[in-house]
Amino acid sequence: MIEVVASMARGPVFLAGELMECLITFTNPMSHLSTSASSEMLAWASAQIHCQFHASESRVALPTQGNKHDVQAESNTVLIPSRGERGQCVLDTPPKILFCDLRLDPGESKTYSYSEIVPIDGPPSYRGQAVKYVYKLTIGCQRVNSPIKLLRVPFRVLVLQGMPEPPFPQDEEVCPSNPFLEEEEASRRDARPLERALDMLMITTSRRCPHMFNITNMRGKVAKFCIFKIVYRLGEDIVGTFNFSEGDIPCLQYSVSIQSEEEIQQQHQRRPGQILSVTGHGRHMESCLHTASSHFSLPIPLNVTPGFSTDIVMLRWRLHFEFVTAREPMEPPTVLQNQSEVTVWAGAEHVDVDTFSWDLPIKVFPTNPALASYMSHFSGTNSITI
Repeated sequence: MIEVVASMARGPVFLAGELMECLITFTNPMSHLSTSASSEMLAWASAQIHCQFHASESRVALPTQGNKHDVQAESNTVLIPSRGERGQCVLDTPPKILFCDLRLDPGESKTYSYSEIVPIDGPPSYRGQAVKYVYKLTIGCQRVNSPIKLLRVPFRVLVLQGMPEPPFPQDEEVCPSNPFLEEEEASRRDARPLERALDMLMITTSRRCPHMFNITNMRGKVAKFCIFKIVYRLGEDIVGTFNFSEGDIPCLQYSVSIQSEEEIQQQHQRRPGQILSVTGHGRHMESCLHTASSHFSLPIPLNVTPGFSTDIVMLRWRLHFEFVTAREPMEPPTVLQNQSEVTVWAGAEHVDVDTFSWDLPIKVFPTNPALASYMSHFSGTNSITI
C-alpha cells in the first residue's frame, strides 16, 4: 500500500487571485525489515482545483441540461475531479502532473509541491439556504491496471467584490530588482497582488465617518442613533450608540441583529416574488427605560461569507433593529436628596406598547486569509491509502 498525505502549510483559506501551495507526500509505510516488504509503484498522479455548485430544487430554477451521454465519465480510469460529488462543477483549473512512474522502496517517501493561482473569476465559498459553492483540491493517483483514486482537500475562498479601484496605476517595472536574487524577486512579485488587495481592504474598511439617524415612529422621536462606519471586514466589531435623552417617546427595549440576506436572482427564482432567506449571526438586546444613552458592540464572525453576487444568487448584509416603545409618557422614579433608606422601584404591571423595526444596510468585506484560517472548520490536510 501507499499512503498519500496532502497539506496546505499556509492554511485552508485563500483570496481569489492568491497563489495556493500544497505539499503532497507519497510514502511506502512497510519497513525494510519486514519479510513481506516490497517496492510499490504508481503510474502517475496529478492535482487540480475545482468548485462544486449545489442548489435547492425547491428554491432555484436552473436551466435544463441536455442528455448528452459521456462515455468517459462512466469509466473509473478517467480523471474527473468532481466524480461522486453532488451538484455540478462550475469551475476547474487544468490538471498538473506531479509525476509519472513513481517507485517507492519500503520505508521510502517522496514529497511533491503543487501550486496554482486560485481563479479570480469564480464565486466565493458559500453555504447558504438555497445555494452552496464548495472548493476542493483534488489529487488523482492510479496504479497500473487499477481504478483512479481521488484525495480531496476542501478549502475556503474569499472574493473581493465591490472594492474601489486603486487611485493610481501599479507599475511593476518601477520597483528595484536584484538579478542575483531571482527566486526572492519571483516570490515577491507573487505576493504583490495579495499585498495590494489587503492594503486596499484596510484603507476601505478603516475610514470612519459618523452616520447619524433619527429613530422615529408615528407618535414621535424615539432616539438618535450614531454608527461610525457602515463598511466592515470579517472579524470586526460593529459599534453603535443610542441617545434616548433627545426622544419624545419612552423606549422600553431595543435589539440589534447582524443579518445576511440571500436573494435568488429573478431569472432563477422558482416562484415569482420569492421571499429572501434571512440568517442571523449575532444579537444584542437591552432594556432601556429611563436610560439616557446606550451602546452595543457586535462582532462579525470570521467564518461567514462576505457580500457577493453571481448570476444565480446575491448575498447582502444589514443591521436589523427592533424597538418596543410606550404609548404614554412614563415618569421616572424620584429619590429624595436626604433619604437614607434604600428605595425599591417597581415597574408598571401593564404598559401599552408599540413595536417597530428598521433595517440598516452595511457592507461586509473579507479579511486577511491567514486570520480567517484560525476559525476555519477545514484543517487544510487530508490523507488516503491506496
